[in-house]
Amino acid sequence: MDRNFADELLDAIAEKGSPVCVGLDPVFEKLPETLRRDTPEEVEQVEMLEEFCEGVLEAVAPFVPAVKIQSAYFERYGPAGVGLYNRMIARAIDMDLLVIGDVKRNDIGPTAQAYAQGHLRALQTSIGPTPDVANAITVNGYFGADGLTPFIDMAAAESRGVFVLVRTSNPSAGQVQDFADANGSKLYEHVARLVARIGDGEGLIGESGYSCVGAVVGATWPDQARQLREIMPRQIFLVPGFGAQGATADDCAASFKADGTGAIVNSSRGVIFAFWQERFASVDWKQAVAVAAEEFAAQIRKAVFK
Repeated sequence: MDRNFADELLDAIAEKGSPVCVGLDPVFEKLPETLRRDTPEEVEQVEMLEEFCEGVLEAVAPFVPAVKIQSAYFERYGPAGVGLYNRMIARAIDMDLLVIGDVKRNDIGPTAQAYAQGHLRALQTSIGPTPDVANAITVNGYFGADGLTPFIDMAAAESRGVFVLVRTSNPSAGQVQDFADANGSKLYEHVARLVARIGDGEGLIGESGYSCVGAVVGATWPDQARQLREIMPRQIFLVPGFGAQGATADDCAASFKADGTGAIVNSSRGVIFAFWQERFASVDWKQAVAVAAEEFAAQIRKAVFK
């Protein structure tokens, strides 16, 4: 029987010594000049993006246990981009990296089930299962239990994971997520309790004591992260917001338990586009990405394991 995703992720974090992942958010206009040709057709852009993504994966693999691949940057190119997204999942897995597909899908009933099958189920072929399925995906928690159950059931059946949006990192998150009931309990707290309850279901808890059902909790809200850690003790937090969105390593540390477990911090732009920083002006772009990934991992490690 395959292992629980939470156990697999925690083991990978321990092996690399850093509870971090790098987000693969490729933007053509930000590619290194050595890869970018002027005004190419969109199909040619996909080819250049593929070379860039391959280089990023190779650069960060020694320092991080996982990558978070943001599907939107691939989907914008239609079928060619979706194909590249799938190839990058397979390539990352070949490099022994765990893959979080940042797809933020959800709906209700059969539609949610179809999304779950599309993103969490390995299709069987004559030569075996397809290799281009992420180890875990992000899902929207704001449809309630019947929107989450199809994803969780599929994740459990396929030994994968889901990270449910609970407290997002964007500045206007509070416009919706801070809405309070008559007792003063905020909407994101209700969602957190739902995630904690569903995530404690039969067969979902691994040997580590953590569930394959995790939560997305933005680093830009450290006080709420500490509160949510109390509500969701068995959830691994996927923590966006470090660096470009303004959160510090100490802000990220708020999502972890005292023993240094329970979360994985993401950085995207600050790592994959590090070569545009002045200090890397005379350095090969892949080397700049590798240095930035190593520094990112060291910063989070220092903040978490004080």
